[in-house]
Amino acid sequence: MSTVSDVSARAAIPQPRGGVTQSVRDSLVVAKRNLIRMMRIPEMVIFGLIQPIMFVVLFSYVFGGSISLGGNTDPTMYRQFLMAGIFAQTVTFATAGAGAGIADDMHKGLIDRFRSLPMARGAVLTGRTLADLVLTALTLVVLAVVAVIVGWRIHAGFPKALAGFALLLLLGYAFSWIGALIGLSVRTPEAATSGGLIWLFPLTFISNAFVPADNMPMVLRIIAEWNPFSATVQAARHLFGNLPPDYPVAAAWPMQHPVWASLIWSVVIIVVFRTLAVRKYRSATA
Repeated sequence: MSTVSDVSARAAIPQPRGGVTQSVRDSLVVAKRNLIRMMRIPEMVIFGLIQPIMFVVLFSYVFGGSISLGGNTDPTMYRQFLMAGIFAQTVTFATAGAGAGIADDMHKGLIDRFRSLPMARGAVLTGRTLADLVLTALTLVVLAVVAVIVGWRIHAGFPKALAGFALLLLLGYAFSWIGALIGLSVRTPEAATSGGLIWLFPLTFISNAFVPADNMPMVLRIIAEWNPFSATVQAARHLFGNLPPDYPVAAAWPMQHPVWASLIWSVVIIVVFRTLAVRKYRSATA
């Protein structure tokens, strides 16, 4: 009788659906749920827009004229140089929001409710990261408008500019999987926010985002040149046509081939951290 009861109990538990098509469908459903939730909390979207706008204005007018680019301290030239770095910083800082959102769902027990549904296990994380990608894309659009207002321009044509923004969003999506892993590894949303930001500051500032890396000490310069963040910034500058005349390009491979380096870094980060995050999710909800 106990054997029959155990079999009946297992049969009553909804089993996750298989197949790529079903996994994609479940992920889109979760993404829609997260987007609706974000829209119902407008301050989340507003505060997410205010911070990058402040960075644009402050860096443009406070540091513009103080940074030498190829021997030139023209503030207008610095704004062209700066914007790819601000765009990249904005998409990567969304990592903290992804981690906090997943940690909040874990803390409130929402993940346990998802477990009771016959859905793909990785769909919860994929849906969350896709929703964050949509929000990040919206932020980039607003930020680009502000950048145009302060004097930023595209000089390499619209198709290349679209490719530059695509690389930026791919980097943001890759980093959101790091945030997902952090969110699954901590106990509270507050810890996820702190954990999602504390490593981003050295990553973004030890880079070529705000100042040329050739002025850094040797060790920091090597880190900056091989930094995945720097590769995407350099690729975006190249595709936007924002590299200053006579700007010295480092001999490091990622700086010589920034588009390929950015693609490789982003794909590797997605593969590695998605695998780790899904594995952590399964063990956390087992």
